[in-house]
Amino acid sequence: MALRDAHTDLIRGFNRFYTKRIGLLGEGLLKTRFSLAQARVLYELGRNPGIRSTTLVEELGLDPGYLSRLLKGFAGQGFIKRSSSKDDARTSHLSLTAKGRAQFKRLDTRSKDEIGEMLVRLDESQRHRLVTSMTAIRELLDSRDKSKDLNHPAPAFTLRTHQPGDIGWVIARHGEIYAREYQWDSSFEGLVAEIAGAFLKKFDKERERCWIAEHDGERVGCVFLVQHSKTVAKLRLLMIDASARGLGVGGRLVSECIASARKSGYRKLTLWTNDILKDALRIYERAGFRLVKEEKHHSFGHDLVGQFWELKL
Repeated sequence: MALRDAHTDLIRGFNRFYTKRIGLLGEGLLKTRFSLAQARVLYELGRNPGIRSTTLVEELGLDPGYLSRLLKGFAGQGFIKRSSSKDDARTSHLSLTAKGRAQFKRLDTRSKDEIGEMLVRLDESQRHRLVTSMTAIRELLDSRDKSKDLNHPAPAFTLRTHQPGDIGWVIARHGEIYAREYQWDSSFEGLVAEIAGAFLKKFDKERERCWIAEHDGERVGCVFLVQHSKTVAKLRLLMIDASARGLGVGGRLVSECIASARKSGYRKLTLWTNDILKDALRIYERAGFRLVKEEKHHSFGHDLVGQFWELKL
């Protein structure tokens, strides 16, 4: 058998194994009445309120006519609502109704539970090996599929939630970057350690998150979603390593933070930063945050202007 044929058989064998392993061959996905396509559309609508149908077509690779039929079915069941774009009345944005969000939440919870049951049987090193292998598969196939399209470059980084050892890296890397780029003293590293330590000590896995961005297997960024009250969360410790700037890491981290805050039921997301951090400010502005207050202070060995930003969810 030729090497290419052997590789083809191995890949087909893996596809058969994995589709069975995650239950894609059943009558309904995750023991629901939804097909895989219906569930994927619900998932995208749940994660991206206000998304356009054209964006759904691009993201999911669906035939526009098929997607239109799926959306019509959802509308008939009261799962989705449409709103006209402020910029173009011909363009509509799609969001889930309360009924649709309930269906999304049920699917999302069952998916997490099923994956959790799969991961709990693996130790830490096995889980890391699994995630790293999956990341490699995705990057290799995406780069091959999109290499001919300069407008859609392959993903240059991946995001994951924190693991043992990550928080120590967050503290040390903040100290190194801000000392080198802004000449801030070690009191800033102490503040980061205080925030990160409190996050670990009081961590609420249902309403809080830490995301770590990786590029070529190396950590290059992070952001935290921290509970402030029942209705208000804080975005904290956004950091992007110089080696990964320009790849869209910061925008993606902030988007994940916002999506998770909405999903967790927060009504407002706030953050504190300083006016000299121009790159971060541009990311916050693009994400919809609004500057609400400024105050002068002397911290980290410098006279600074602190800023408070917020985003209503």
